[in-house]
Amino acid sequence: MPASDALPGSVADALHRRRSVRAFSDKPVDPDLLRTIFANAQRAPSGGNLQPWQVTVVTGEAWQRVKDAVAARIAMGREGYQPEYDIYPKGLTEPWEARRFGVGEALYASLGIPREDKTGRLAQFMDNYKGFGAPVMLFLHCSRIMGPPQWSDMGMWLQSVMLQLVDNGLASCPQECWAMYGATIRETLGLGADQILFTGLAIGHADTDAAVNRWPVPRVGLEEVIDWQGF
Repeated sequence: MPASDALPGSVADALHRRRSVRAFSDKPVDPDLLRTIFANAQRAPSGGNLQPWQVTVVTGEAWQRVKDAVAARIAMGREGYQPEYDIYPKGLTEPWEARRFGVGEALYASLGIPREDKTGRLAQFMDNYKGFGAPVMLFLHCSRIMGPPQWSDMGMWLQSVMLQLVDNGLASCPQECWAMYGATIRETLGLGADQILFTGLAIGHADTDAAVNRWPVPRVGLEEVIDWQGF
């Protein structure tokens, strides 16, 4: 269903309008609105009703402490890495590698950063670890005893949050990149070693004038992902 055909205010409309925003304004976010959104997201399904998601939400000084702590690890280079898991599969093949490469190139093109501008690309990548200027960062984590089915449950909770954010005039960007420094984030947030960090979610008001928030993000057609049988 094209965005133009989606009923305004419908779930389909929110799906079409949701995107990973990479430039936020400094306008604050109403904490009461976030509480309502999170309460609604508790209706997300989970196998056996385990509700495995655990969430830490930061703003202000608490958010700055996380950014400062991770910046210190980044300054260490590769020695500073503390990966929680492989964000992408090792030996990624087609068609997935082409999709990953293509979206990255489109992002840099929207910013006018050519492939040979390594410094510019690095600066843009580092903006990940500032949450792209978002005033709120959500960290989603769970007990280490949880397995792939429970990680799927966390994804459904996260999608429930993101769609509601769109419906309430807010924007977000899911950021698994924070999992590269999991131990530092756990220590800074006071999380136990029994927790594993899944992802961050930058939350705020989109900077609608930023080119990085306007380029089209492609999706493959149904013929590439759906096999109809018996219809």
